Amino acid sequence: MLKFSKFVLLSALLATAAGAQAADEKAAADKPAALVNGVSIPQARIDMRIKAAAQQGQPDSPEMRKAIRDDIINLEVISQAATKNGLDKQPEIAQQLELARQSVLAGAYVQDYAKTHPIADDVLKQEYEALKARVGNKEYKLSHILVESEDEAKKVEAELKKKGAKFATIAKAHSKDPGSKDNGGELGWAVPSNFVQPFAEAVLKLSKGQVSAPVQTQYGWHVIKLEDTRELKVPTFEEMKPNLEKRKQQEAVQKLIEDLRSKAKIE
Repeated sequence: MLKFSKFVLLSALLATAAGAQAADEKAAADKPAALVNGVSIPQARIDMRIKAAAQQGQPDSPEMRKAIRDDIINLEVISQAATKNGLDKQPEIAQQLELARQSVLAGAYVQDYAKTHPIADDVLKQEYEALKARVGNKEYKLSHILVESEDEAKKVEAELKKKGAKFATIAKAHSKDPGSKDNGGELGWAVPSNFVQPFAEAVLKLSKGQVSAPVQTQYGWHVIKLEDTRELKVPTFEEMKPNLEKRKQQEAVQKLIEDLRSKAKIE
């Protein structure tokens, strides 16, 4: 019983100390950092910018804090001048200000929703297993030649069958893909699921060194070469967890937006 009483007392003291610290922090945040023509710039505004800078990897220093304070003072000075000239009353400027206000509110709402609706680990693990199944256990080193028509693709195919023909040379001469043409059609290492379905299906049918028949996708006609394969080392769940969580949160937010729209009266 004595141990329990001590525990309760300790908890109360810690709660009181935490409350006092929070109150001190709030008082410090409410304290004006500067006055510009009688307008107060709260310390909280500067602290917010300092926090954002730290999150971007900028080291905290007196010089950095001074630069941020000066920047915010400059913004206040310019804003007051703009307001004095009536710019805030111009329709276009007023719309921009309203959009900025809505953007901040919407961002806060989404962040609050993500905080109060965390993604459960079992959901993330299901997503991880589905991802593993989708990407498989093999990577493919690919090259391709992209042309506009089936006739062009067949001509490329025939040219590749000629003795001494080099895929890279023909890709540089004929491919319409600006991202790979200059590299001889090289796409590098990838998993089939990275590509559109007809392309992926064609890749899975190829043996090392083999060239596909012409394949049509929404981008045009492809002639694909499988250069090599290797075992794919899938990152562990813990390594993938932050990305999986971000993806599932984005899906949840998208659903939230759809739900809000469905309940809204939009005319």
